[in-house]
Amino acid sequence: MGPAYSQGMGVGVDALLKSANVARRSLYEDFGGKDGLITEVLRRSTAQDEATYKHTMQAAGDDPRARLLAVFDGIAAFLDTPDFRGCRYLAADLALADPDHPGHAITREYRERVTRLLEHELLALGHLQPERAAHQILLLIDGALAAGATCPETHPAAAARQLAEQVLDTPRRPPRGKA
Repeated sequence: MGPAYSQGMGVGVDALLKSANVARRSLYEDFGGKDGLITEVLRRSTAQDEATYKHTMQAAGDDPRARLLAVFDGIAAFLDTPDFRGCRYLAADLALADPDHPGHAITREYRERVTRLLEHELLALGHLQPERAAHQILLLIDGALAAGATCPETHPAAAARQLAEQVLDTPRRPPRGKA
């Protein structure tokens, strides 16, 4: 995971350098400083995390409803890992005080890609409001990850899954190709 995740965005440059086993000069030459490094860490982690969403949904089979609910089962498993510290993207957005910090663009683009991924499944499900429902499900994902870090004893992934079922079960048209 690295110190930026395990210790939060406030991790010191010295801890980053020690963890990466690089000289201070390399940090500034390669990334321009801590902000550049944070941005690159976020950029790289978005690709990994997006792939995890895709893998989780694909492993759940062909049914879009099952694929969407599998996301919450995956989150539940993630919350139980010993190094879980919450959502790195929420943490970054909250910790990066400068609204023009390039890290915000990375987290915004990531959320948009995840929303489109969810929306694709909702379209296949025949949901009447797939874009709105995708935003609602992303809100439940964010909430489960935040509550998983602050009050895991409430089983936030299971609670979010139940709420997601309600979003998914709103009236919908027949799935594509079926009349």
